[in-house]
Parts: sequence; structure tokens; C-alpha cells
Amino acid sequence: MRRAIILGLALFAALPASLRAEPATAPPASTKVDPARLALARDVIARAQGGREATLAAMKGPLGALLDQQMRQMGVAAPDKAQIMMDEVLMPILTAHYDEMLNVQALAYAAVFPAEDLRAIAAFYATPAGQRLAKAQPQLAQASLVGIRQWMAALMPEIQQKLAETAKAHGWIPGAPDQRPKSN
Repeated sequence: MRRAIILGLALFAALPASLRAEPATAPPASTKVDPARLALARDVIARAQGGREATLAAMKGPLGALLDQQMRQMGVAAPDKAQIMMDEVLMPILTAHYDEMLNVQALAYAAVFPAEDLRAIAAFYATPAGQRLAKAQPQLAQASLVGIRQWMAALMPEIQQKLAETAKAHGWIPGAPDQRPKSN
């Protein structure tokens, strides 16, 4: 769970602002869910993340690199200054709004999972294996993020070539004729 949050935040932050639209699959804030099921979902998320402090601490590392990148774009290129911004700006804001994040996640879980599944998931996170999984989430998130970046970097030549070929086939490149088959 925590891995998904961190990975999602990191990938979201890396997107250009024009692509950061709310996904159509997210439950609207006005979604009505049974309060008991919502409470079960909050319990699942709290167990899966290892609690408030663990979640916020896990977010700090991956977001630090993104904050440093943002600061460089602002013309402030000093890691110690990025750390100050992390400590004085980002973490206090995330801490103050943590319950809102928890509510958004709980609403999504409650909208997707029936109560019996939420109980079973919470029971798993109460086991030693579930607790170890929750504790390992920051390491898993970092490894996943690094692995996904490497995977995407390896695919970029193929993606760029196919994008260029497809744009040319559609005639989207100036001077290139539309090469798609004509339909009657």
C-alpha cells in the first residue's frame, strides 16, 4: 500500500502539469459509502501503511529527489536548501493534510471492496507476514521506482521509433504523406 502511494506520488509529481488531471476511475469526493465499510477501509490502510509517522517518513525519501529537481528548476540548486524546504514546507503540509489523504484512500477502498474483503485484508495485515509487508513497503517502493525508471529507459528507443513511424504513417509529420490504407 505505502509503495503504491509513494510510487503514485513520485510518478504524479514527475508528470507535466497538463497531464495531472484527475483520473476518470477515481471515486468522486461525493461518493456515498456505508460509514462502517469506510471505517474498515481506513483500518486496512492504516495497517497496510504502518501508521501516520511511518507513511510520512517513507514519503520523504522519494519526494526529496523530486523536490530537489523542482528547486533546480526554480534556480535554487543546493541540496541543503532542498532539505530545508522539505522540512519547513513539504512535510508540514503533508502532515497537516494526512487525514485527507487517508480519507481519499479509504473512500477508494470502500468503493471497491466489500466489507468481508476489507475484514480479510485487515486480518492479513494483522499477521506477522502482513506486518513485515507493511514494514518493507518503503524498500519495495524505492526498488520498484528504480526498476520502472530503468525499464522505461530501456523501452524509450522502441517507443520513440514507433511514435515517429506512426506519426509519419498518419501524415502528421510535415511533408510526409498519410500512408494509412483508405477505407470506402
